[in-house]
Amino acid sequence: MDRRTKEKDLGIDWGKFYRNVIALVIPMALQNLINVGVSAADVIMLGGVGETALSGASLAGQVQYIMTLFLFGLTSGATVLTAQYWGKGDRDSIEKILGMAVKAAVFVTALFAVAALAVPDMLMRIFTSDPAVIAEGIRYLRIVAFSYVLMGITQAYLYIMRSVERVVVATVVYLLSLLCNIVLNSIFIFGLMGCPAMGVRGAALGTLCARILEVILVAGYARLFNRDIKLRMKYVIHTDRILFRDFMRYALPVVVNEVMWGLGTAANTAILGHMGSPAVAANSVAQVARQLATVVSFGLSSAAAIYLGKTIGERKTEHARAYSKRFIYLSLLMGALGGLLILMISPFAAAALSLTEMAKEYLRFMFFVMSYFVVGQAFNTTMVVGIFRSGGDTRFGLILDVTTMWCCSILLGFIAAFVLKLSVPAVYVILMSDEIIKIPITTWRYRKYRWLRDVTRDKSGVQGRLPD
Repeated sequence: MDRRTKEKDLGIDWGKFYRNVIALVIPMALQNLINVGVSAADVIMLGGVGETALSGASLAGQVQYIMTLFLFGLTSGATVLTAQYWGKGDRDSIEKILGMAVKAAVFVTALFAVAALAVPDMLMRIFTSDPAVIAEGIRYLRIVAFSYVLMGITQAYLYIMRSVERVVVATVVYLLSLLCNIVLNSIFIFGLMGCPAMGVRGAALGTLCARILEVILVAGYARLFNRDIKLRMKYVIHTDRILFRDFMRYALPVVVNEVMWGLGTAANTAILGHMGSPAVAANSVAQVARQLATVVSFGLSSAAAIYLGKTIGERKTEHARAYSKRFIYLSLLMGALGGLLILMISPFAAAALSLTEMAKEYLRFMFFVMSYFVVGQAFNTTMVVGIFRSGGDTRFGLILDVTTMWCCSILLGFIAAFVLKLSVPAVYVILMSDEIIKIPITTWRYRKYRWLRDVTRDKSGVQGRLPD
């Protein structure tokens, strides 16, 4: 029996499938685009101030970046459970998981806030040895650190809402936050409307105000509009032990996975940071371009996790297999379009920013590397973050990233930069090789179907089992 005949026997309405996927992907892609817009606004505005301010804010942003990986790990681990419980129709368990996720997010972000306020100079020296860049980064951290806990509460709540197909609210919240950020950034950075020109501190203050607005909007939505899934303080304070064990079982590998991946990305930035300010400035712009080119791909991976998780929770195993194949095809298409976008904007990006000629030369080359890197990243992210995690296969991504990043691209990139003394372009190619290495490994794992598991429990606490 061929694939088309089998899918027809399942009674799959592919038109309905694509409509449902689009309804998930578009809001989440817009959310990713909005988040990129926040970073892009800082890059564009601080790029007009100068290379030192841009580099300082970019490297200081690595602290928040690592923190968001902790948050993403926690919320992604939680959505492994909540998406399946949503398919099962168990709202009480979802509310308990929401309470755990919010409590964990507050704890993690508070630790980062204390570190950013207490030892900002130590954090900056991890990424660069340039005194001027360190000074700008410290100015940024001492203000933006106050936004971390607010960000944790917002992200935990909105990500759980996404897992139960409430995706539009996050789009609205982040859109209004972006508009607030852009307006206040322009006022505070350049000193408009009678305000003093604050430079890098203005960018941090604009971000803090935007995070305050996000919390206000989320609180209003939770109290006035959300009738299905409530954030109940009793579940924030008191934790269900069985669900907590499940939460840790699936969330902890994701947290470690995301942190190791994020530390790997930060290590790449640190290696380039010690190769000169032009390399740092060019890389900061290239990373924004990468984020812009993958907004749809990342939205697709999140949609895959939600859609497949719900399908598994409904115990439709063969449907999940068929849907996963379509998500793979879509990931390759979105990755190719993202790579084409990077090649198209490359000439304009180099001309628009106030960078040195060396930084512009680096930037053009980095854009070329990113054009094929994002194809591999789109495919691997849909596999690891979307398909594998939908069925509770969270450990594989951790093993994959540790081996391909830390044992391959980062190790070889470090040797290339500091032992062999190779050029910035050569080092960059090596540092960006991990996503290409992952492709055959993720393909092999997918074909084993070990990711296809029911991770929910019934009322008596017995874990579900899918039919063979």
